[in-house]
Amino acid sequence: MQENWVPFRFGWDDHVPVDISFVFEGEKPAGQHGFLTVEGDHFAFEDGTEARFWGTCFNSGQNFPTHEGAEMVAKRLAKFGVNMMRTHQMDSEWATPNIFQSNRAKPKDNTRSFDPESIDRLDYLIYCLKQQGIYTYLDILTYRQFRPGDDVDAVDELPQAAKPYTYFDPRLIELQKEFARDLWTHINPYTGLAYCDDPAIALSEIKNESDLFTQHVTLEPYRTRFEAMYRAWATDKDLEVPAGDVDFTEPDQQMAQFFVDVMQDFYAEFIAYLRSIGVKIPIAGTNWTRKMGVTAAQLTTDFTDSHCYWNFPLWETGGTQTTPMVSVKHNTLASLSFVRLLDRPFFVSEWDHAWPDEWRAESSLAYAAVAALQGWGGLTIHTYRYASWGPVDSIGGGTSTINGITYRNHFDAFNDPAKFGLFPHAALLFRRGDVKASQNSVAVDVNADIADYLLLGQEQIAALELVEKQRVGIGLPGEDQGAAKRVSIDAGLDEADGEVTSDTGELYRSWDKRFGWIDTDMTKAAYGFLAEAGKIELQGLTLDVQTDFATIALSSLTDAPIAETDTLLLTAVGRSDNSGAKYDEAHQQQFDFGHGPILIEPIEAEIALQTNCPHLKVWLISDKGEAVLRLPATYADGVLKFAIGPQPRWNPSTIYYLITL
Repeated sequence: MQENWVPFRFGWDDHVPVDISFVFEGEKPAGQHGFLTVEGDHFAFEDGTEARFWGTCFNSGQNFPTHEGAEMVAKRLAKFGVNMMRTHQMDSEWATPNIFQSNRAKPKDNTRSFDPESIDRLDYLIYCLKQQGIYTYLDILTYRQFRPGDDVDAVDELPQAAKPYTYFDPRLIELQKEFARDLWTHINPYTGLAYCDDPAIALSEIKNESDLFTQHVTLEPYRTRFEAMYRAWATDKDLEVPAGDVDFTEPDQQMAQFFVDVMQDFYAEFIAYLRSIGVKIPIAGTNWTRKMGVTAAQLTTDFTDSHCYWNFPLWETGGTQTTPMVSVKHNTLASLSFVRLLDRPFFVSEWDHAWPDEWRAESSLAYAAVAALQGWGGLTIHTYRYASWGPVDSIGGGTSTINGITYRNHFDAFNDPAKFGLFPHAALLFRRGDVKASQNSVAVDVNADIADYLLLGQEQIAALELVEKQRVGIGLPGEDQGAAKRVSIDAGLDEADGEVTSDTGELYRSWDKRFGWIDTDMTKAAYGFLAEAGKIELQGLTLDVQTDFATIALSSLTDAPIAETDTLLLTAVGRSDNSGAKYDEAHQQQFDFGHGPILIEPIEAEIALQTNCPHLKVWLISDKGEAVLRLPATYADGVLKFAIGPQPRWNPSTIYYLITL
């Protein structure tokens, strides 16, 4: 499959092929508009500026780079258009360093204090990001493994983050508050501000992927305590609880309501505590597309958040599905709306199409475009990187061994041409507002007469498919959704139609033809199986693609629309993988991770662009950022025509083209 592929060395440092940071230069430093606030269904800063965030997560050790590494990574992110970094797994026991411990050879018996070197590195990272106009989304509890010195029950049996016992156990709640106090009141010596007083720290969540519906209360003595709470709750509401031990693993509607109340009470208590220690920014409860009850529990929080993965990587343990998302009617974009409440902002703090899904180049622009259509507050990909420093010449360039199985870092995106390579266009689509927001809202009517509505899963609600058509969210019983039209849960797209077009006319996808497009004044793109789609006619742009699978994006890099601008970025990318990577015939089982250098499949296409600038030139930009070759082009009758792909005496090692005077 890699016979005609060519190397593309995507630099790990800030020497990258393209730099769009100048487009957002006026947004440096982060925090200049004041603290982030909630205004109805969107985020806004204190000075009234609407806030939109396109970003990435930092996992485990990546949260604690050296000072030199922090300076480099902040500059690199800004060049790709990123303005949000979400901390993740800072508290993971398996990460070295983590926030509690920078040296595994110096063991601690508790998780009640921060390691001085780790917190210094985190401080400097937040400072460097701030200088580059990049905000921080700060996690509180993700993977913390409680230890004997923490004085908690059944410590050796508690899972990571003690899920779900941290919702109700007094000692675990006390320890969470202690951690939050120490973190938010900590003064960063590089900014001179406590974390709670720094407007560059813009968002926070209380718990990562935690709930009472799918993470069951079974461990003693917690289960017995939880049963006592349930019986007291039922007595207060004049409800019946059968005799004998209560099984919390198969809830009915009554038990589901109890779960919701416990989660809501915890969020309300914890948010009140954060406010009491000076935290001013919007706070989410958890970030989890699971049961309707988990969504209902977020009614006491400032915004909602969710996670989604397509073709989740199971390569080492039995194979992974490799269906292109462009080819199915109901996808992760629809699932995300399961957690979207229309009366408050929505954020996606984890999304991914992980390597080596060969279709992952379809993802970045699709998420950015639909998020803009929906008016979501922001997105962060999971993840940028797990390690914090050093060059890597292959995708997923690190491994870890758990229970005898060696796992690759399938989620590392920082050097993946198929995903991070499209980030400049995604940032422009979303942050600049190239895609217009839908002005028509529908609330999926989760009617109270559905006896077990709190136990509904997203797969049971077809109307979520409207996410690519118009603004959509969940309408819980008794909740006011303003002017939103109520639709039934089965009011989804018609499978026979085979396609969907947004109500703005700017987005289109056909699951029958397996391609989609984005057509705005400032950015135009097509993605999917473009060769079989035939000639694609957008307003002022024609694409005739010979490569079977590709994403081709064109964006103005000035304030002028594509037809008027004198500087444009064109990116063309499709399949990308490590040299020598091996799979089964269905590409569902990976036999060999491969090695560097990273290879790309050259994208061949003929392009016709309507422009009022007759003297534009088309330059091939190398992986070093050099304009190494001027492509043949013609201009007649207001149309610039050129071809990308293998040139005479040149096999292009690039995904980038600059069109300029």
